[in-house]
Amino acid sequence: MLFLLFQLGKDRYALEATQVAELLPLVRVRPIPQAHQAVMGVFNLRGAPVPVIDLSRLALGRPAERRMSTRIVLVHYPDGHEQMHLLGLVAEKATETMRRDPADFTESGVSSDGAPWLGPVTHDAHGIVQLIEVHKLLPPELRDVLFQDAALT
Repeated sequence: MLFLLFQLGKDRYALEATQVAELLPLVRVRPIPQAHQAVMGVFNLRGAPVPVIDLSRLALGRPAERRMSTRIVLVHYPDGHEQMHLLGLVAEKATETMRRDPADFTESGVSSDGAPWLGPVTHDAHGIVQLIEVHKLLPPELRDVLFQDAALT
């Protein structure tokens, strides 16, 4: 299976490529006043608004560094109401992929109530890589704010 690699600080993480809809350069994102700290804002993708989460703000409490390798990773995100939506994830150094059998990932033995989206780990010549479980990325209250229309139906 193919995985997209990226970094949060100095640590490496992976997303299943099947969850990735598109990989974009860091485009201008319109901020949303008073939004959750992890919400970078929204941008227009071919006429449709797409909310954007800054993974560095979510995980580390600081904004992602603006560099050539910082990307917006568009993922298919379940809204909790049986619908999928595009969600932009700002990720640093999102320029590499790796192939692994999903069975190569094992539980780390450490869990975090504050980061339930941290999944199992694997390793390569550069060290440990931790899987991000996209469906667990947003707390329900934030998910419902970002995808209000779906929550109302």
